[in-house]
Amino acid sequence: MIVELGHFALILALMVALVQSTLPLWGAHRGDARLMALAGPAALLQMGLVAGSFAALTWAFVVSDFSLAVVVSNSHTLKPMLYKVSGVWGNHEGSLLLWVLILAVYGAAVAGFGGNLPSRLKARVLAVQGMIGVAFLLFLLLTSNPFWRLAMPPLDGQDLNPLLQDPGLAFHPPFLYLGYVGLSMAFSFAVAALIEGRVDAAWGRWVRPWTLAAWVFLTIGIALGSWWAYYELGWGGFWFWDPVENASFMPWLLAAALLHSSIVVEKRESLKAWTILLAIMAFGFSLIGTFIVRSGVITSVHAFANDPERGVFILMILAFFTGGALILFALRAGSMEARGVFSLVSRESALVANNILLTVAAFVVFIGTIWPLVGSMLLGRDLSVGEPFFNAAFSPFMIGLALILPPGAMLAWKRGDIGRSLRGLIPVMVLALALGALAFAMQTGRTALGPVGLMLGAWVGFGAMADIWARTGREGLAARFARLGRLPRADWGKATAHFGLGITIFAVSAMMSWKIEDIRVVQEGETFPLGRYEVRLDKVEEVQGPNYTSTMGWMTVTRGGAVVAVLNPEKRIYPVAQMPTTEAAIDYGFLRDIYLVLGDRQTSGGWAVRSYIEPFANWLWGGCILMALGGLLSLSDRRYRVAAGARKVPAGVPAE
Repeated sequence: MIVELGHFALILALMVALVQSTLPLWGAHRGDARLMALAGPAALLQMGLVAGSFAALTWAFVVSDFSLAVVVSNSHTLKPMLYKVSGVWGNHEGSLLLWVLILAVYGAAVAGFGGNLPSRLKARVLAVQGMIGVAFLLFLLLTSNPFWRLAMPPLDGQDLNPLLQDPGLAFHPPFLYLGYVGLSMAFSFAVAALIEGRVDAAWGRWVRPWTLAAWVFLTIGIALGSWWAYYELGWGGFWFWDPVENASFMPWLLAAALLHSSIVVEKRESLKAWTILLAIMAFGFSLIGTFIVRSGVITSVHAFANDPERGVFILMILAFFTGGALILFALRAGSMEARGVFSLVSRESALVANNILLTVAAFVVFIGTIWPLVGSMLLGRDLSVGEPFFNAAFSPFMIGLALILPPGAMLAWKRGDIGRSLRGLIPVMVLALALGALAFAMQTGRTALGPVGLMLGAWVGFGAMADIWARTGREGLAARFARLGRLPRADWGKATAHFGLGITIFAVSAMMSWKIEDIRVVQEGETFPLGRYEVRLDKVEEVQGPNYTSTMGWMTVTRGGAVVAVLNPEKRIYPVAQMPTTEAAIDYGFLRDIYLVLGDRQTSGGWAVRSYIEPFANWLWGGCILMALGGLLSLSDRRYRVAAGARKVPAGVPAE
């Protein structure tokens, strides 16, 4: 009965979305306040119905209702409760329902917190959001219905993919979808502005918090996915330029560009057309990512394996929304005349350079991601685009971004003085060069990537600190420290995010250049060196888990005779799914991780063992946390809440 109610709620949500996407839009066109007023209640009702449907599906997973095909394919009675719940979105159908739920939540948030929005703009934004809801609800009900019943339910399920039975993957998709789908709000605001034919400073203020929220969630989601790949896949890395990884990274880059360009719209009423185009592209690339993950046309270790026919449906959605928005953009571009004029040396110009670098970098990743598909379709050959291409093609744009970020952030609006900005950064420049020289002197026979990464990371990170210090004026130290506490949260948020980016740049460079790797066959009781440490394989034994059997190694790490850690790498077999997984054992440290992987038993009686020392690995996750924290600090600034401080329309006067 609960399952049927969930299915019925989903059908009702589609009907409500149809109302939300049509009547308020017509009301905004005709100036009918009653029709426009329908948008808010419709968005709230749609969210309630989709939430009820999602709760019904979750209940089916929790109680192991094997009359549902999706539960049979992705659950099992012996599975721990956490993974029964995460199994709801660990598959195509359930994750698509989560996608639609988050879409409805964003629409309801505008309805609930967008009270200061002009009525016509709010109606049009919610109508566009309703159209996206209609498209995905149709996709869900027609091709991917999670409530499909089986005529002959089995006694037990087939279990969830063992790779997904992990805490990191339990929380990674919801955060990622909050970011993916959150970009639909920027898209809806952009299309609504195009319909009205007006983009102004108030619009820039309104669109920023939604874009910032999506960027924060994407940052957290990508970091969780990277952390999962690091410790779960056992490959000894944090990023593999996998198509699914790139599918979330491209919208992240474009969202970062959109955030910075919307600042120029708000402050100077310039870059209007470019900002609108970025909003369209950011959501378009979210849809492209959805296509990559769900179509099955590109192979990935953690994509949903589905037939390409569903991918065609997603391509139709992509063509309708992105193509339609671009046509509307072409028709309205002439009306988005820039008002603010700025010189070549100004903060506006620095933000333009920032946008160019981020956007081109996103397209480089896009080309590398789809090139194997293009080669297969047009050239009839299997092509591979791997890490060497991405590192060579992507890195120069990030280096350029890191170089211009500190001085660009300190330039004045409209007309700046590059000499004055650089003078304020001289201590940072000296410190960065000194750290890079020290790293180069200490390393022997290694690539210059590590020292260069340290210099760039210090330049960006300490440059952010210099920027925040420069905002305290030129008075005495006591007055400047007192003024630090009174700076707006948005300033602190920007500095924190940029400092986190600097740490991330350094950590990525350090892990790529100073990593120590060892692969060998080890007998039980044998000791082998690993950098400054020694590792001993004490024993290997069979262990029974809750829904798997494990071959577990006991390995002791020592340094100078003192025990550093006892680690237990595993090879697990999940009997229901008949799938092996590798569980790396990691001794986490502030400056390094010791990373051990147990391989297969060899004919000689020994075991294949892969060992790594990963330098500054935790700094990478710390940098990502700081970037997300910076976004949250900015989001908490009352000036950047929805329509806070923006132009309000007097009561009784219809907004044009």
